[in-house]
Amino acid sequence: MKKAAFVYSEKYLSYKFNSEHPFNQQRIQLTLDLLNKHGAISPSDIVPSRQASDEELELVHDPGYVNAVRQAGRGTLPGNKAESYGLGTEDTPIFPNMHESSAELVGGTLTAADYVMTGKAEHALNLGGGLHHGFRGKASGFCVYNDSSVAIKYIQEKYGARVLYIDTDAHHGDGVQWTFYDDPDVCTLSLHETGRYLFPGTGGINERGQGKGYGFTFNVPLDAFTEDDSWLYAYRKSFREVCAYFRPDVILTQNGADAHYYDPLTHLSATMKIYREIPKLAHELAHEYCNGRWIAVGGGGYDIWRVVPRAWALIWLEMTDNPRSTGPLPAAWLEAWKSRATMPLPEYWDDPEGIYKPIPRKPDIEEKNALTLEKALYPIQSSKNTACGQKQN
Repeated sequence: MKKAAFVYSEKYLSYKFNSEHPFNQQRIQLTLDLLNKHGAISPSDIVPSRQASDEELELVHDPGYVNAVRQAGRGTLPGNKAESYGLGTEDTPIFPNMHESSAELVGGTLTAADYVMTGKAEHALNLGGGLHHGFRGKASGFCVYNDSSVAIKYIQEKYGARVLYIDTDAHHGDGVQWTFYDDPDVCTLSLHETGRYLFPGTGGINERGQGKGYGFTFNVPLDAFTEDDSWLYAYRKSFREVCAYFRPDVILTQNGADAHYYDPLTHLSATMKIYREIPKLAHELAHEYCNGRWIAVGGGGYDIWRVVPRAWALIWLEMTDNPRSTGPLPAAWLEAWKSRATMPLPEYWDDPEGIYKPIPRKPDIEEKNALTLEKALYPIQSSKNTACGQKQN
């Protein structure tokens, strides 16, 4: 058994809307090169992705939508029809071979799932995945197909496993949530910036699931300008409690790296401290509850030079129990990319102190987040109280 598998293909770079679009898959290339120049990955660790079949995509996506995406990538989908599918918009422009490129990302996550569920690897990482805004019949928020939703349904049908999905992207993981909103065998937990200020505007604490799935959807919407300590308190408490409550067979984490203060599209004030801790806890709980079964995907992250490569490299270093994650970044990596970077590259794995001015509302934000967390976890507390009452009776 491999300790971990790194799923990758150069084809990931063809998922490209245009040169000005904020979703830039060069960040995966930057991350892999950082790991290579750090001596932290070898060719034997890298597993090639594959293109998901139409049958696999249609575990979640409507066949008509899959056909529309294929036509769009060939330039044969009428504009008015494209718009009805969320294609050709400012967020999700049409690009050549859109279907093939999008299906490759999904196939990468399915490959990661197979490696973990068959015991070929304890953990698997597909940084090309994490496109959590895709819906059954519509593209949204830079996402054409929803690889996590397809992979979860695939794991359910092929392996009969209960899946815990944890989403730490600054944007709410809406597409995955709604796909499994009535399914008691899939539990979703999303920590994100409140939708009052940020796309997609969903993810309130009152979104808890429906029917048999009620009580298996958890959302922790954090206030704008939330800093490391408050963010990590919410993450640690919610992840631990949801794990103990749901007791999953496998954990799938979505690792958007856009909660960082530097991210240009969000309003949170986290630093590299949270990206050091996010994979640590996922690793620990995967071994505690799932015999190590942990699948990780990428997601958002729009400061591709200063934030994403470090944050995503830390996931791989954690998966492989590599302790070399402090101090200076590899000089060879800095030299290779500094002339192409649009801003000065960071020189260390961690951020220096004081990358932003003190937040004047910090106590209010922390208090509000703590109250939000308490309300978000209410179904768990309620179930504990019910269980205690039954024991007493």
